[in-house]
Amino acid sequence: MTTIQIANGKQAPLMNLSMLNRHGLIAGATGTGKTVTLKVLAEQLSLSGVPVFLADIKGDLSSLAQAGEVTEKLQKRLELLGITDYEPSAFPVRLWDVFGEQGHPVRATISEMGPLMLARLLSLNDTQTGILNIVFKIADDNGLLLVDLKDLQAMLKDVADHASDYTSQYGNITKQSVGAIQRSLLVLEQQGGDLFFGEPALFLSDFMQTDEQGRGIINILSANKLFQSPTLYATFLLWLLSELYETLPEVGDLEKPKFVFFFDEAHLLFEDAPKVFVDKIEQVVRLIRSKGVGIYFITQNPIDLPETVLAQLGNRVQHALRAYTPKELKAVKVAADTFRQNPELNVSEVITQLEVGEALVSFLNENAQPSIVERAYICPPKSSFQTLDPMKQQAIINQSPMEYKYRDAVDRESAYEVLAAKYEQEQAEQERLEQEKQAEKERIAAEKERIAYEKEQAKLAKSQPKSVFDKATDSFINTAVRTVGRELARGIFGSLLGGSGKGKRR
Repeated sequence: MTTIQIANGKQAPLMNLSMLNRHGLIAGATGTGKTVTLKVLAEQLSLSGVPVFLADIKGDLSSLAQAGEVTEKLQKRLELLGITDYEPSAFPVRLWDVFGEQGHPVRATISEMGPLMLARLLSLNDTQTGILNIVFKIADDNGLLLVDLKDLQAMLKDVADHASDYTSQYGNITKQSVGAIQRSLLVLEQQGGDLFFGEPALFLSDFMQTDEQGRGIINILSANKLFQSPTLYATFLLWLLSELYETLPEVGDLEKPKFVFFFDEAHLLFEDAPKVFVDKIEQVVRLIRSKGVGIYFITQNPIDLPETVLAQLGNRVQHALRAYTPKELKAVKVAADTFRQNPELNVSEVITQLEVGEALVSFLNENAQPSIVERAYICPPKSSFQTLDPMKQQAIINQSPMEYKYRDAVDRESAYEVLAAKYEQEQAEQERLEQEKQAEKERIAAEKERIAYEKEQAKLAKSQPKSVFDKATDSFINTAVRTVGRELARGIFGSLLGGSGKGKRR
């Protein structure tokens, strides 16, 4: 069984590569050596051909890309540990940055993030989370792609504008809740969400690569700026884990893990997190090991993590803890109790006495059983302790094949463009109907004016006195009509009477 060594003590504790997908914990107070432990473990994994991912919060992990040098202080450390074959070395590093400033841009689409992650990211309540789920469902049912923030904003506006049309099928939708989600999205945008959400989205396979020498690539996420938005930082890393879990095939137990993921400041993942979110974390941690992925949480105290998660962490490195209050003393006792006890060590006392760079270690053996806890010194890293020069950092970025692949953002047709076209069409139709309605109003008004005018003319005609000529004409016509009437009457009666007389003479 292949092993790696990150610490040296009485028993020279070794880590079994086949057990690294059982996850682990690196804990300790600030300044006790957690970062050095992280670097040493990442180096050993890289040399074993295992790619890793880690977040660089303080900006000092990019130094893995340059070889260290043997200083007087380091020489004393090597002599203390009895290391005679130390060789400084640089490691294959790939730099990433959500904001695209100190590494290749890391992007994800809104659809990939999903409503659960977004709800956590936006700190939504249950009602707002329900509506966000409805918005995603409507988008899916209508074939609308949710790629970036403007797509989601457009969907929220459309759902609010047509709430009555959707309510019967999807449930009650209130404009107040939609408005609250929109306001939260504006805050997320100001935190850099507009840079994170988009395309080309990250292919996780690009994290899981080796160099031409067979060494695992060390993927470093620049997180000093991202960490200023703790919720975004924690949600982003959990999204990465979830994507790994959902996309990688089942592989069972391997001779070595396919990938190891380091989660620094892990307590942020659980602070004020709703139960459904914590359940998601527990599910990923419990099941992802069958995908050949190991997760290592870095935090100050083991009690920062839920017991259900802590129970999954078989490989442990515990640096010194400080205990000045009853609460801190209790935390030390809890941390000590998580180890398989060594009869030669009083673990509760030793935890508070450890030097910088010294730790209590316990790793899983070939039977997946935790070893007895040992006191040991962490081996020095082969890479440099000096911060990487900005010019060297930029050179690493420029020479990477990922630079061409991810540098430029792509904005293809998605929900925003489709809904914008729909809105324009609705506006044009609305304008046409308004014009027709206005034209009809004008026609009716004109008809009313005509009828009123005719009535007014008729009224005027009746009310005006007749002229002498009009009176003479009327008199002449009346006389003519009467005369014609008399003549016709006489003719008719005379004919009748005359006809009667002729009959008698015969």
